[in-house]
Amino acid sequence: MIPINEEKLINAIEKVSKNVVNIASVRMVTDQLFRVFPIEGVGSGIIIDNHGHVLTNYHVVDHARRLKITLHDGKTFNAKVIGTDKLTDLAVLEIENHDNNAIDSIPSAELGDSDNLKVGQLVIAVGNPFGLTGGPTVTTGIISSLNRNIEFEDGILELVQTDAAINPGNSGGPLVNINGEVIAINTAKIPYAHGIGFAVPVNTAKTILHELIQYGKVNRPWLGISTINITNRIARYYRLPTNEGALVVKVEEYSPAADAGIRLGDIIEEIDEKRIEEITEISSRIKKKKANENTLLSVNRYGRRFYISVTLENQP
Repeated sequence: MIPINEEKLINAIEKVSKNVVNIASVRMVTDQLFRVFPIEGVGSGIIIDNHGHVLTNYHVVDHARRLKITLHDGKTFNAKVIGTDKLTDLAVLEIENHDNNAIDSIPSAELGDSDNLKVGQLVIAVGNPFGLTGGPTVTTGIISSLNRNIEFEDGILELVQTDAAINPGNSGGPLVNINGEVIAINTAKIPYAHGIGFAVPVNTAKTILHELIQYGKVNRPWLGISTINITNRIARYYRLPTNEGALVVKVEEYSPAADAGIRLGDIIEEIDEKRIEEITEISSRIKKKKANENTLLSVNRYGRRFYISVTLENQP
């Protein structure tokens, strides 16, 4: 049994609950007979400033034709999407025609530091599961694991794992620490997760919030390759010259990598003179750069080692 300071726990919940909103969405879908009809969805979000900006998940608002925000006190407003980032599953909404007093009276959510999280740390998930009325609900648990790399259609997303119950409708709501600081954004988009939940680290959100609000999207550097880790088995099967590094299995046409001469079957052993142990190191190092910057790749091509300088571009 984890010792809990009950008063501190209650204070944290009271602090963050005022920031949490319910998000109701309407999507138009087409059936096999080409009939168009609306589908309703529910999610959660958190107010991040006094300008009516709400942080939530991308998949909560994806293809939504109409969005309605319900505050903790039951007041409802229309909302619009002002920025999305599919790669991190994050989006920012803006509450339309809101009563300034309604927003100004709500303190902005306090964003914590997800880099300081520890496994075993007590956390609280706040949201609106299944769109239940009466304000946000609360579940508690611990941080089960950090830096969980989950692969999706559009890339690898690094998530926080928790055993706090996260149900449909909780998506986009905050995962907070005992001080009421938001340390991650809950997501329930992983269908095979049973008894565990996942959340996007808040530091991931903090690095892109300005761009989402300012430009509506994230301008991130792009290399244009897909790779896999080389194992002893793969090295033997394909008769590779090494059993270390990242094997290039796809090069996007007209990408920076293609323009620089990277080929299918190349083995990337270093990036900016740092050895590659896992393929995730390539994307993590590229993310720290900007478009038009150069990155230096050490390439092993059929046993011949050489360097290629690639000029990064904005991801299309």
